[in-house]
Amino acid sequence: MARAMYAKLGAILVLALTACAPVPAVKTISSGATLASQCQGRDGWSDPAPPAHIFANVYMVGTCGIVSLLVTSPKGHILIDGATAEAAPFIADNIRNLGFQPTDVKYLVSSHEHLDHVGGLAALKGITGARMLARAEARKSLETGISDPTDPQLAILPPFAGIKVDQIVRDGETITLGPIKMTAIATPGHAPGGTSWTWKSCEGATCHQFVFADSLGAVSADAYRFTDHPAYVAVLRATMKRVSEWQPCDILIAPHPAQSRFFERLSGKEPLADSAGCANYAKAAMERLDARLAKEAAQ
Repeated sequence: MARAMYAKLGAILVLALTACAPVPAVKTISSGATLASQCQGRDGWSDPAPPAHIFANVYMVGTCGIVSLLVTSPKGHILIDGATAEAAPFIADNIRNLGFQPTDVKYLVSSHEHLDHVGGLAALKGITGARMLARAEARKSLETGISDPTDPQLAILPPFAGIKVDQIVRDGETITLGPIKMTAIATPGHAPGGTSWTWKSCEGATCHQFVFADSLGAVSADAYRFTDHPAYVAVLRATMKRVSEWQPCDILIAPHPAQSRFFERLSGKEPLADSAGCANYAKAAMERLDARLAKEAAQ
């Protein structure tokens, strides 16, 4: 009888401990085709999108109009870009839906200091507790929420919630987090503090070098003429040349999905990996810059 009673108590104890144990997160990972389908005809900066697996430890957690990448490791994660303030809760939910905890994000980094890419970082820093890393050229704009006076888009860029920069990274400096080794590449031009990021991710014996290349477009307020700013044009051209020559560049991703045909490649309509991705991306940007300069010269 005593044995039966102890057995019953043991069973109750096991049930109680099971109830108190943390429940593993259930992963909700969309396919690239599902992501592309749900974003069909929707490219707003804050349009919610489901999270999707890209390759190995890299996930898309952004919106239909803005790429935000989560690079994961057992020691913590790195989040690249935070879209808008309105999108920040969606990004945090996407991280949770992948089965990860936002508080395990240790570093935040960005492509460039414009509202559509960094407007949500202050909120995401509050959610994650992560450290914000940036190049010195981006620091003032990131912390004040106001674009640099030399930015060609200054007149049309609304302010955003500033975020404290915890650590300055230099051109060519590598951030290490567990097995992640992510290198900062100075790519000014679209914005003065523009930064691209590169790292290697492996799935079994297959490895690819990712390049999250910053925007290269010569975009400006209507009254701005690039022909009046030859020094800035020279910076743009130097950045385009650097990106065009960057190797290895297996999987290129840009801040806006359309810039690198991200959804088409993620859904399998086009190859995800393409060693000519960086060169082609820069070549197209150079052609658009030349066309813009020619148009200005003809006016």
